[in-house]
Amino acid sequence: LRWFSASKDEGHNKQIEDAMRTILSELGEQPEREGLLKTPSRYAKAMRFFTQGYHQDLDTVLNKAIFTEDSDEMVMLRNIELFSMCEHHLVPFHGRAHIAYLPRGKVVG
Repeated sequence: LRWFSASKDEGHNKQIEDAMRTILSELGEQPEREGLLKTPSRYAKAMRFFTQGYHQDLDTVLNKAIFTEDSDEMVMLRNIELFSMCEHHLVPFHGRAHIAYLPRGKVVG
């Protein structure tokens, strides 16, 4: 997977940064305070990173790593680290996932 590049979306980040300044102000903070000056920019970059999966193509992510396999036994992957975002609260969360599947002639990996 490619690492997120904030410079590609910098034009779009301005709206997110402006919105974050508004949120900070509404919370009683002073966005122009030294400790918060770069917070809107950091927040915009973080949100782009957290939501980058929405724009990723599965074929690109898999990179042709689907192989023919005669096995009909279950394939299991455990402790897959995941990062996502709660769409109801817009806060990030992380955890581990476990998946299992029957190959049906093809395996991923």
